[in-house]
Amino acid sequence: MKSANEAPGAGRLKIGFILARSFTLSAFALFVDTLRLASDETDKSGRVLADWQVLASTRHLITSSCGVQVAPTSDFVDPRELHYIVVVGGLLNNEFPVDSETVSYLKRAAASKVPLIGVCTGTFILAEAGLMKYHRTCVSWLHYEAFRQRFPDHDVRADRLFNLDQARGSCAGGSSAADMAASIVRRHISNEAERNALEVLQIEKARAPSDIQPRRPPFIECKNPRLKAALIIMENHVDNKLSIPKLAASVGLSRRQLERLFREETKNSPALVYLRVRLERAKRLLMQTKAPMIEIAIEVGFENASHFSKVFHRTFGQPPSKFRSEISN
Repeated sequence: MKSANEAPGAGRLKIGFILARSFTLSAFALFVDTLRLASDETDKSGRVLADWQVLASTRHLITSSCGVQVAPTSDFVDPRELHYIVVVGGLLNNEFPVDSETVSYLKRAAASKVPLIGVCTGTFILAEAGLMKYHRTCVSWLHYEAFRQRFPDHDVRADRLFNLDQARGSCAGGSSAADMAASIVRRHISNEAERNALEVLQIEKARAPSDIQPRRPPFIECKNPRLKAALIIMENHVDNKLSIPKLAASVGLSRRQLERLFREETKNSPALVYLRVRLERAKRLLMQTKAPMIEIAIEVGFENASHFSKVFHRTFGQPPSKFRSEISN
């Protein structure tokens, strides 16, 4: 790599990876392989146009969530030598996904204005270090509630694939890691390099940051991307605190346009579909937990258990208490 006093602007695209304990192997592999294939012609794997290292405070093997281990390839280098530092997260049940020396390094990189990217739950690591507060964070729909609970004052959404501004990036993980890597390749190397990488990876076309996460909406079959996004956002706000105008604005529509879309696609209003989404969550809670009825009612946006029971009975033909007892028998 270049010396610390030599800017990374010219020459190869340079990226440092930091892998959390129990990191997601697929997200890391797709990101780094996109770089590898973009760096050279076809599948020669030369580090011609890009270079990358797995950075760590020690040279101990790092175990992924699937058990495969990866060896770091470099100690922490001057972050100014890098175009990006990518933090790949994984399982959230690890209390200390990275050590304190790694956190200090990330803070030093941020102070040096090196862009930081959180992939999968790598965004949690950046947010925990206080490095995502003033940046929009993109997480998987699977991790949305956990992120909101840990960082309630952060701007987060779980309907889009990834977000990348001048200082921070965030990515839902999975295959969207390749989409984010492709956008970086296109920005720093060329369209041709991006095309070469995606063709070898058997990916027809990179998806844009605004593309919707491939989440199958509950109880509704739909193909319209804005309707899918609206349904995902509803699922992420089952406490009923999101107004229909705000929901419409979040998917780039006016309230009237959103109403029309729902009528055309679902034959119902957004409010009625939103209610059904909340009740479907309540059904899952009744099946999967022993939480008291009042707790479930409040979690899905009802003020009391009595009102929740009446609406549930009207929708599903039986009160929630009977539904739970039949499931448990």
